[in-house]
Amino acid sequence: MKKALVVLVCILVGIALLYLFLIAPRMFNKPDMSVLEGYDYAHRGYFDNESDAPENSLAAFQAAIDAGYGIELDIQLSSDGVAMVFHDADLERMCGVEGKIWEYTCAELQKMTLLDSEETIPTFAEVLALIDGQVPMIVEYKLDKVDKAVCAAGQALLAEYDGVYCIQCFHPLALMWYKKNAPEVIRGQLSQKFWEKEEYHGEALYGLLSYMIENVVTRPDYIAYEFDDGDNLSFRLCKLMGAKTAGWTLRSYEDYEVAKDDFDLYIFDSFALETE
Repeated sequence: MKKALVVLVCILVGIALLYLFLIAPRMFNKPDMSVLEGYDYAHRGYFDNESDAPENSLAAFQAAIDAGYGIELDIQLSSDGVAMVFHDADLERMCGVEGKIWEYTCAELQKMTLLDSEETIPTFAEVLALIDGQVPMIVEYKLDKVDKAVCAAGQALLAEYDGVYCIQCFHPLALMWYKKNAPEVIRGQLSQKFWEKEEYHGEALYGLLSYMIENVVTRPDYIAYEFDDGDNLSFRLCKLMGAKTAGWTLRSYEDYEVAKDDFDLYIFDSFALETE
């Protein structure tokens, strides 16, 4: 009986150690994340979709700079391989056009206006020229079309950019690309409690993402988790192992009250967040 108990304890300890190994963030040769601190990050720019500064527009990014906020933005590729700043896979919501963003060339996309504004879909190069290192930037890679080419296109521009930035993505392939090709860049794993959302039931990848099991192949520097999901065990253990954290997306001071003790950085929209 005693021997069986010892074996059971050893098995449980082994499972616990394996779990910690799988979810561990980057532990060695970590970049300095303090360069990102001291800012709140305006989600898709400091936007108002009922104004002349809709989300992910040059006007929204200028508004964030003017207000002293850091900027979070999204990039994906046009059909001719140009890095464009746009969130959705579909063009319908923001441009009233059928089809996916990767089905149109850069020139075609730049003729489309965003909602009722005169703003058009900017290239990533245009956005970098505008921000010009004035505020730090969180670059989210969108891999709705699973193609790591967007990482290469984005990093080719970022390598020449003289400003503070980090990258993040839901899909581990983007972080794996950065781990191999640009390990000096701060990389973040986006996640949430996917298992609570019906549309993700039965999808193994999202189950792993919920608990950050894929960290074994990505080794992120920070975890960007949905702001009200901070009680996730894997999230808390990653923090204990040295991972920085970002909470997304806060849309009121009530949200901030929920999240304020769980995160190092905050990504917000729809109100003016002041956390100082």
